[in-house]
Amino acid sequence: MRMVDLIEKKRDGKTLTTEEVNFVVNGFTDGSVPDYQMSAFAMAVFLKGMTEKEYSDLTMAMVHSGDTIDLSNIEGIKVDKHSTGGVGDTTTLVLGPLVASLDIPVAKMSGRGLGHTGGTIDKLEAVAGFHVELTEEEFMKQVNDIKLAVIGQTGDLTPADKKLYALRDVTATVNSIPLISSSIMSKKIAAGADAIVLDVKTGAGAFMKDIDDARDLARAMVKIGNNVGRQTVAVISDMSQPLGLAIGNALEVKEAIDTLKGEGPKDLEELCLVLGSQMVVLAKKAATLEEARAKLLENMKNGKALEVFKAFLVAQGGDGSVVDDPSKLPQAKYVQEIVAKQDGYVSQIVADAVGTAAMKLGAGRATKESVIDLAVGLMLNKKVGDAVKKGESLVTVYSNTEDITEVEKDLLENILISTEKVEEPTLVYDLIMEA
Repeated sequence: MRMVDLIEKKRDGKTLTTEEVNFVVNGFTDGSVPDYQMSAFAMAVFLKGMTEKEYSDLTMAMVHSGDTIDLSNIEGIKVDKHSTGGVGDTTTLVLGPLVASLDIPVAKMSGRGLGHTGGTIDKLEAVAGFHVELTEEEFMKQVNDIKLAVIGQTGDLTPADKKLYALRDVTATVNSIPLISSSIMSKKIAAGADAIVLDVKTGAGAFMKDIDDARDLARAMVKIGNNVGRQTVAVISDMSQPLGLAIGNALEVKEAIDTLKGEGPKDLEELCLVLGSQMVVLAKKAATLEEARAKLLENMKNGKALEVFKAFLVAQGGDGSVVDDPSKLPQAKYVQEIVAKQDGYVSQIVADAVGTAAMKLGAGRATKESVIDLAVGLMLNKKVGDAVKKGESLVTVYSNTEDITEVEKDLLENILISTEKVEEPTLVYDLIMEA
């Protein structure tokens, strides 16, 4: 078998066998297939696409290119959630303890974030003492004991995907649904979950700006999951404006605490209930989505979800008292208001631009070497559809530098006000359950 023949076959739109896909991935992983040939192969896939069988084969080849995690020592059905990213996406911080409060094991492997704000691990590290360095035994025991643990991604998981991801970034082959879906699903499958709930974002702050592209990606990932024996569903949700009100690490932890009490932003709470209900049904802890939702709401109201969050923080070395006193989270030196310049209605909040403004404050990483300031960020005081008066605060800026001129300019250019009332955007567009 020669790589050049397989590049030619895919270039001509022909279908690769399982053995041929394995040859490509194994050769790229061990270095016998050089970057320039893999770049040509990725472009051929980008232009010609792949069949459902091919991208399932590609996913599993990447899964088997490195370590896989065996969660069989954890009791119960392990359900994982993956979001395709966004601005102010605090869902994992809420969903983990909320779902775990129903005795469902949540064994979460998360990363650090490049871009607008930190990843889940960065956010959690806003809690003094919290750490994700657990041995495999400690991880399993914690999930069995309190049903929730979060660790960092191991360097030996899906090495083929890591190499291909870096290559796609510099060869203009990022926006390929077979390559995106196999990349995401290989990591989820290698991490050992029995069932997977996907939150596929669409809108200005999402990777997939167009809803049809988001649907195509969701369908591809659901097909892969189901084809390889993992029950998989996808929810397509809005990211035309930031989710919730907080954009920034410590601010998002506080927002998660509020939401677990049932006092958080309504859009964040609703999306967590939609995703959480799917997780509860897949874990067979409820027969219907309605029953699952009622159970989740009950544990918000009775304090059980918050208790699990506190126990989880303490188990991983964190200061659990922040749950009762969020002022113990990192605090910014300066708190300033950005006010509306006219009366009207908020017609648009450009999610990615607002996220970039938060990153300029230090809430996120522009490069892997960037150091995150856990205290800084933005709190939205208005969302799309809200009425606003001239001089009323649109955004509260938390910063450790007094001069926020550039950030203020960015925010005022990307939070648009119209004279006519605008409907708030749809939060959940679609549910993809079957291939």
